[in-house]
Amino acid sequence: MRLSEDISDRRLILLKGFLFLILCLMAGGALLHLHPDWLTFGLLALAVWAGSRWYYFMFYVIEHYVDSEYKFAGLTSFIRYLKNPRPDEPN
Repeated sequence: MRLSEDISDRRLILLKGFLFLILCLMAGGALLHLHPDWLTFGLLALAVWAGSRWYYFMFYVIEHYVDSEYKFAGLTSFIRYLKNPRPDEPN
């Protein structure tokens, strides 16, 4: 498989997802190890929850409720979508 190809193998997609989960747990664990208090835990939990909701908003809410014809390919696609309105919309 070339690096420029999209991942289509189910096992590789699941592996990628679990690697992100492991990275998240390791980073959060390291932060809590450095600053073991309830305030740090609460702020970390809030940041993870808010970031997850933002991601959901960008890729699910926009595509399913705001503009069903637009398909996002990543964060840069979302930024381009915000900067350049669709041709049939006024600026």
